[in-house]
Amino acid sequence: MGYSRQERFQSLGSAFYRGADCCVIVFDVNVQRSFETLSNWREEFLKQADPSDPDSFPFVVIGNKVDLDGGNSRVVTEKNGRDWCASKGNMPYFETSAKQDYNVDEAFLCVAKTAVACEREHDIYSRCVSETASEVEQGGRCAC
Repeated sequence: MGYSRQERFQSLGSAFYRGADCCVIVFDVNVQRSFETLSNWREEFLKQADPSDPDSFPFVVIGNKVDLDGGNSRVVTEKNGRDWCASKGNMPYFETSAKQDYNVDEAFLCVAKTAVACEREHDIYSRCVSETASEVEQGGRCAC
């Protein structure tokens, strides 16, 4: 029995997802099913990556192929995409055409900024925890 590319990708599991600072979910605005599976991809990522705060983990959603057939094949509206993102904690949403290089730079600039901000928050938390641990070790008592 053969496996689809999505099934093989999903089987990479936690080894691939763990340590991520941002997750990008892309769907085809011309295929309703790809939009309907956004929640499944989000949940699968959160399950496999197991971030410390799943509710605030940053995602960026991209509706791709807006150029196809001059937009006549489109079945998922921009409003549908924005509404879904708003319902999941105001995730950033971009519409792109990878083929025509429309809005791709802007989308991935947002991804990069989001990942850096997340990494910075993680570093600040880690530094605070290790500083508190050092104070406890030096003083032999609680730093509270």
